[in-house]
Amino acid sequence: MSELTSSKRHGNLGRTLLWVAIVLSVLLLGVVTALTIRANPYYSDREANGISKFAFLENCKEELAGAEQLEVLRGVLQQGGQLQPGQTLLAEIAAEPADLVNNTQTVPGGGWTLTAPADIRIQGQNAVLGQLPMQCAHNKAQNSTVAQLQLPGGP
Repeated sequence: MSELTSSKRHGNLGRTLLWVAIVLSVLLLGVVTALTIRANPYYSDREANGISKFAFLENCKEELAGAEQLEVLRGVLQQGGQLQPGQTLLAEIAAEPADLVNNTQTVPGGGWTLTAPADIRIQGQNAVLGQLPMQCAHNKAQNSTVAQLQLPGGP
């Protein structure tokens, strides 16, 4: 038999080093995971605010798409000839994700608030007609999220 296949050779040291490497790898993975979770910008106290920050931002996007101010703006643009009958306006939050996270604030008593710009465009077109300020708020007590566009000349 050769030296490599000899049954007299002991592999305990190699086996021990392998187990030590596996245990250290698992510990390192645990530490990295813990640090990543703490640094997660979407992490939030769901109990204190009613919903998570991520859910709040998603609700804001949905509520903005159906904001009643879009219908008012649609009527104004149709009267001015800038929008054809049957065309639909879309409103999308224009801020970068990092800005959304940084601008999302907690409300005393529980809830969230956000102010950000919203792009206004015609459905099916890429060109942005303009930007309007958007406010979004979540009320923990009522468990509701409301998004509003601030129209020019409005209160």
